[in-house]
Amino acid sequence: MAEISPTPTATVSNAAPVISVTDAGIRFKRNRSSRRSFKDLFAGRNRRTRPGEFWALRHVSFEVQPGEAIGVVGRNGQGKSTLLKLVAQVVYPDEGAVAVNEGVAPLIEITGGFVADLSVRDNVYLTAGLHGMTKREIDERFDEIIEFAEIRDFVDTPYKHLSSGMKVRIAFAVISRLEEPIILVDEVLAVGDKAFREKCYTRIEELLAGGRTLFFVSHSERDLLRFCTRGLYLDKGALVLDAAIGEVVDRYNADYGV
Repeated sequence: MAEISPTPTATVSNAAPVISVTDAGIRFKRNRSSRRSFKDLFAGRNRRTRPGEFWALRHVSFEVQPGEAIGVVGRNGQGKSTLLKLVAQVVYPDEGAVAVNEGVAPLIEITGGFVADLSVRDNVYLTAGLHGMTKREIDERFDEIIEFAEIRDFVDTPYKHLSSGMKVRIAFAVISRLEEPIILVDEVLAVGDKAFREKCYTRIEELLAGGRTLFFVSHSERDLLRFCTRGLYLDKGALVLDAAIGEVVDRYNADYGV
């Protein structure tokens, strides 16, 4: 069971949680050759793990209030990105429950959900439209999105021909213009150059000031302390500490000698 310490609540409302994770667990296969049988579809959630399977996360529980800024801390391979995908509902738990009561703007992979063969222009309209923006709203924000991404000369270029840095630019520019109350940011911003990354961080601060809820995964202690007030420390697929971000960072550094 995770250790839970009091977290700052000055800027957090008393409204119902926007995210509730209850005893959640998700199981993966170590290789593609191991297959589940047809009867596994109807097996109970408590069945024994088969050879070749492992729990990426298990017995994870927490709630998030509107306006909280959560930093997810842990070594590589400890379940941080998997947790964000659960909240984004890209994947679903094998046990327990994940309830997300508001819309989510996810930046959890470098592609940002864009389609490789479509142009940048078409991808902007597709991605924003899938998140509920009308064509008129996208028309009004299109120039702002492209200027923020600094790729005006590439709007009719197929997305697959962009560099990794350009893909991050346009993905963040679109996601950060959505009206979704919850923002998920994985470590993809590390691909961008320093100047653009700082511009993204300024935008994140604007969104937080506007009352958005943030889930932020990073190995940068400086960035975690800059944006987040609360931390979730994952280790070996378990939530070992839920506390103020400074306490979580200190515990992680103590455990792994950072």
